[in-house]
Amino acid sequence: MIGFLGEYEATLDAKGRFLLPSGFRKQLTEADVKFVISRGFEKCLALYPQKSWEPIIQRINRLNDFDPKVRAFRRQFLGGATEVELDTAGRLLLPPTLKEFAGLQKDIILVAALDKIEIWDAAKYKQLFEDFSPEAFSDLAGEVMAENQTSKKPADES
Repeated sequence: MIGFLGEYEATLDAKGRFLLPSGFRKQLTEADVKFVISRGFEKCLALYPQKSWEPIIQRINRLNDFDPKVRAFRRQFLGGATEVELDTAGRLLLPPTLKEFAGLQKDIILVAALDKIEIWDAAKYKQLFEDFSPEAFSDLAGEVMAENQTSKKPADES
């Protein structure tokens, strides 16, 4: 599994392309030139290397298509998902509908999110941290990490 690290600024050109930062390119193998880009859970985009996307699709394919929640999830998650490929200059082209969804204009920030990279409008991303106090972050970390600890316990330890 890929585990990206880092946060990098980039600029969209007039055609909606950006240069994948060298910090991220160094974390990929030479074979990693194909990606899937989709809507993120917030107003951002998610860029998945093909090898990270495939297990997600396999899992989604196993979901019950008779469940309306599954169909709604698929629509939201897969809607707009597009294969993109690094060009010879190391750039990726953002589909216009996805660019519009995330409100991307010129300055963007690419953020490591474990097996994917999130693409944010620079101003929106910076605002996330201005609106989030250190105390709120500490409380969130306590809740999330405590929850993960209990859910990973073997059944006989509960």
